[in-house]
Amino acid sequence: MKAPQKSQILNKVAECLYRNGNGQYIALIKIKGKQIKRSLKTNDRQLANRKLAELREKAQRLLGSEHRNIRFEELAASWIESKASDLKPASLDRRKVAIKGLARFFSGKPARSIDYGDIESWKIGRGGEVSARTHNIELETLNLLIRYAMDKGILLDNPTEKFKRRVQPQHSVTPPSREEFSTLVRTLRASKLATHSGAADMVEFLAYSGMRVGEAREVQIQDVNFAQKRVRITGGETGNKNHKERFIPLFVNLAVVVGRIIERNPAKSPASKLFTIDSPRGAMKLACKRAGLPSFSVHSLRHFFATNAIELDVNFKTLGEWLGHSDGGILAAKTYGHLRREFSEEMALKMTFAVE
Repeated sequence: MKAPQKSQILNKVAECLYRNGNGQYIALIKIKGKQIKRSLKTNDRQLANRKLAELREKAQRLLGSEHRNIRFEELAASWIESKASDLKPASLDRRKVAIKGLARFFSGKPARSIDYGDIESWKIGRGGEVSARTHNIELETLNLLIRYAMDKGILLDNPTEKFKRRVQPQHSVTPPSREEFSTLVRTLRASKLATHSGAADMVEFLAYSGMRVGEAREVQIQDVNFAQKRVRITGGETGNKNHKERFIPLFVNLAVVVGRIIERNPAKSPASKLFTIDSPRGAMKLACKRAGLPSFSVHSLRHFFATNAIELDVNFKTLGEWLGHSDGGILAAKTYGHLRREFSEEMALKMTFAVE
């Protein structure tokens, strides 16, 4: 007969508290006839006592919860309602789409019975259908839903924590060269529709400011301070990506574009937005096709701004602040570090002087 492993040998050390052969504490409690066994994942007695007390409290709430029989779709609806005022519209829509994908596997299932096997079935069944990004958003959303269920006393553990995110491929964005950007602007300016709609101005504004298109369309005339030579970026009612307003310098080319817009619309109030369109995407696509250029995206204009900043020797910390990153330039260095190296190598070729 095979001898039991050390981890399977339990020695009682206190009421509901056991210790296995490896010295790790195990909780074994009974609530309303239901036995619950959990590893407390510690060899420290005092910490084990605290974790045991927390487990008892959670178990009491679990078995006494008024939401015990709530189904997945009801849980999801309740969570969405609780988050409606906290999330930006785009983020809320993303969660709703994720819940729709999850519902195929979890709809009708009591939330309290969702376990590792259910999530494994979702992973296998959904894995071949969707991209890594969609998979990760759905897994993250399911994790948030189960945490919500735990807060409500519906679930005791979170099985999603045992599942890893899929590796997402890095999509590179190729910004236009200065020559290509000049061609793009000339083509847009030659189009009456692109000029009158403000699309041509918005393309230059994005390229000279580094703003995200969602930030640019919310900029008001009063956000541009010519005296202090800076622009305030708020993101409007929904806020910026990191929910923090910031200021960037009123760069020379940027000042020219804003001045042109204000001069063309002198009757606009300070609270008026600079642009009346949401995005110049359609105008850009048409202009690129007419000019025989690659189909540059609106986001490539942000990369164009960053590329030029790198070539003008702007440090990553400053560039990160202008772009609205809050990591001290780490993301900017990671994203554009290769440009710094390429530019440095290009400059090195000019070091051809010699001394006799």
